[in-house]
Amino acid sequence: MKTILFFLLTIIPITFGLAQESKSRAQKDFEDFYYIDAAKEYERKVRKGDDSQETLQRLGDTYYNNSDMENAVKWYGQLFSKYERTLSPEYIFKYIHSIKGIGNYELAKALMKIYAVKFEATEFDVGQFNDNDLALDNIRNLQPQFVVTHLSLNSPFADFGPMFYKDKIIFASSRDTMNLHTRLYQWNQQPYLNLYEADTMELGSDLVSVRPFGTGINTKYHEAVTTFNTEGTVIYFTRNNYTNKNLERDTLGTNHLKMYRSELQGGYWTNPEEVPFNSGEYSVGQPALSPDGKRLFFVSDMPGGLGETDIYYVRLQEDGEYSEPINLGPTINTSGKEMFPFLTEGKLYFASDGHLGLGGLDIFESELKDTLSEPQNLGPILNSRFDDFGFIVDESANRGYFSSNREGGTGDDDIYSFQRLIPKCEQTVKGTVLRKANDRAVVNANVQLVSANGSVLADTLTDAYGAFSFDTILDCEATYRVEVVKEGYDSVSKNFTTTDQSGKTNTVPLIMTKELNKLIVIENGVMKIKIDDIYFDLNKADIRPDAAQELNKIVEVMKEYPKMVIKIESHTDSRGSDKYNERLSDRRAKSTGDYIVSQGIEGNRIESAIGYGERQLLNRCANGIKCSNEEHDINRRSEFIIVKME
Repeated sequence: MKTILFFLLTIIPITFGLAQESKSRAQKDFEDFYYIDAAKEYERKVRKGDDSQETLQRLGDTYYNNSDMENAVKWYGQLFSKYERTLSPEYIFKYIHSIKGIGNYELAKALMKIYAVKFEATEFDVGQFNDNDLALDNIRNLQPQFVVTHLSLNSPFADFGPMFYKDKIIFASSRDTMNLHTRLYQWNQQPYLNLYEADTMELGSDLVSVRPFGTGINTKYHEAVTTFNTEGTVIYFTRNNYTNKNLERDTLGTNHLKMYRSELQGGYWTNPEEVPFNSGEYSVGQPALSPDGKRLFFVSDMPGGLGETDIYYVRLQEDGEYSEPINLGPTINTSGKEMFPFLTEGKLYFASDGHLGLGGLDIFESELKDTLSEPQNLGPILNSRFDDFGFIVDESANRGYFSSNREGGTGDDDIYSFQRLIPKCEQTVKGTVLRKANDRAVVNANVQLVSANGSVLADTLTDAYGAFSFDTILDCEATYRVEVVKEGYDSVSKNFTTTDQSGKTNTVPLIMTKELNKLIVIENGVMKIKIDDIYFDLNKADIRPDAAQELNKIVEVMKEYPKMVIKIESHTDSRGSDKYNERLSDRRAKSTGDYIVSQGIEGNRIESAIGYGERQLLNRCANGIKCSNEEHDINRRSEFIIVKME
C-alpha cells in the first residue's frame, strides 16, 4: 500500500534554512517521505561507490515503504550480505518480510528459523519467527474461505478503506475528481486523499455512482478512513492536522494525522472537531466504533506503544467525554504495524505485518469476549503476498469489502468485495475397546455410533487390536454416543461432543468388563462377591471340581478389578461340637483362599481367610434347637467380602 495511511505519518515539506541545506538531497527526500525521489538519489550514491550500511538501509526502505518488494529484496539482500552481523532485528524482519512479499516462502522460512533464537533475547516481538515452518505452511494451506471480486469503481489511483454507511459505502481515494491535479502529494505523485461515497447495488456486490462524500469534510489535504455510529448521525474520520485553513506541524516539520468528529444536523455535517487525545507530536487515526457505540478503537504511533503503530481504544462516557487511550496489548500489537481495526459484535478484524502472514499486511480476526483471543490469519485468497487491509464485513450475510494492492488491480490500492464461505465443519471418530482386567483388546465387539436423538448412524466390529473407526462424517459442536456390545461382557457406552475444528478425528477409548458385575452385591451394607454355595466332602476341606467352578467366578471378578482386596469367611451350622466346627470351617476358608491364589491372584489381595464355625448363625438354629435340614443349610456358607475396590 503506497498511500500515506500506511505509516500514519504525513509530512508536508517546508524550508528548514541552513540546517536543512547541509543534508544530502537523498537524505532530505527520504526524511520528507519523497521515496520515489529518494530512491533515485540513493541509487546514484551506490553507483558512485557508496554502499555503506546507512545508504543500503535507506535504499531498501524507499522501496519497502512503497511496497515495491522486488526492489526491497534486491537492496535489503545486499545490506544483509554485507552487514548481517550488525543489522538490527528490524532490518532482519524487513528483509524476511520482503522475501515473503515476492513469494519466496521457503527462503523466508529458513531465515525465520535461523533468527528465531537470536531474537528471543531482544524486545523485538513479531509472530514471524515463532514455529514458522509449520505455522506458515498451515496458513498457506488453509482451506480458502473467500470468493473475492475486483470492483469497477476502482481508479488508476489509490482507493481503499471502505466503511458501511446506511445503504452506501464510504471510502478514501486520491482520484482527481476535486480538480486538484495541480496539487500532487510528493510521496507517491498522486492527488491528496478525499472521502467518497458509492451506492451498493447489493451487499458485497459492485459499487456504483461514485461521488464526493458530504459537505465540509473534505479539504485540500488528506481525509481517509471513517466510522459511523449505528444511526449514521456521527462520523469519526482521519485528516491531516489541518484547522482554520492552516496546516499544523511539529518542531521537525512533520504534519501528523488526527482524528476528527462531526455530527449530521439538518442534512449537513457540522464543522469537524478534534478528539481530545490527538497530539501535534504523533498521529491518531483509522477510527472504528464498537457496535454498541461504547468504545472507539483507533491506530496511533504515540509514545509507549509496542510497535510502529498500535491499536488502542477509548471508552465513550455518557457525558460525551473520552477515557484515556488503552493499548490492546501484546496479544494484538507487535513490534510491527497493526492497523485498520473493524469491530463486529463478537470479533475484532485488523491488518498486521507483525503477526505471521503471507507478506505485506495480512488481515486477521480475533474473538472479542472478556479478552481478545490470539489472532487468526484469514488465509489465502483474502490475503496475498501484497498488502491486504481495510476489511469490513456484515457477518449476518458473510459479505463485505476490503482493500489490497495485489497484482491485477486497476491502480495503486483497490477495493474488492468478498463473500465468506463458511465451510461445513466435519469430523470423524475412532477408538479402541480394551478389557479392564488386563488392557487386552476386545476382539469382534459390536460398536455402534449413535446420534443425540438415538438414531444408529453406523456400526462396525473391533479388529484384532480392539480398534474401530467409522467413515461417517460428524457435524461439529454436536453430541454423539459410542455403544459397545459383546457376549460375555457388560455392555458399555460413552458420549462425546465434537469441537468447532473441522477435520478433527475424535478418539473414544472404551473399557469393557466381563459380565461379572451382577456377582457384586451389597447385603446389610456390606459389599460381597456372591456365588452359588460351594460344597466339601464330609469332614474334608479339599476343593471339589464343582466348588472350583464357582470359585473361578471369584477369580474372574478379581482379575477384572485388579485392585480389589477381599476377605474370606467360612461358616457351619450348629450340628457337631463348637470346637470341631470352628476348626473345620477355618481349614475350608484357608483352602478356599489357597485355591484362589493358585489361579493367579496375588496373595496380598486376600486380607484374611478365617473360619467362624457356628459363631455367626443367620437364624435361630443354635445348639439344642430343633430345625429342618433346610434351616440348617442357611448357616452353611462361604462369604467373600470386598475390603477394597477401585
